[in-house]
Amino acid sequence: MMHMDAFQTLSDPTRRQIVETLRSGEQQVNDIVDALDIHQSGVSRHLRLLLKAGFVQVRPAGQMRLYSLRPEPFRELEAWVASYQQIWDARLTRFGAALEKRRSRRKENEGDE
Repeated sequence: MMHMDAFQTLSDPTRRQIVETLRSGEQQVNDIVDALDIHQSGVSRHLRLLLKAGFVQVRPAGQMRLYSLRPEPFRELEAWVASYQQIWDARLTRFGAALEKRRSRRKENEGDE
């Protein structure tokens, strides 16, 4: 089950920019800093929060620390959204059926005149 903290984590525009930057693959902190034009300490702070929330993972490579996205929390978000999409799809299907029924009745009534 998805935690509501996921929304709180992704509510910050800088963290969303970091996630967007990491969509292209594994990157080191300096690459993210360059892409976002934000001071390194700020990027590191946001990466720590994303790491704690499980959105990113880090892999040491010598002196570098390479960050990448983890798929699991995004799958959880997708499943959560899909569960609500099913509700809306069912409602829209019922609405469409009711609308079609109404149109059919209107056409029948027009034919009686």
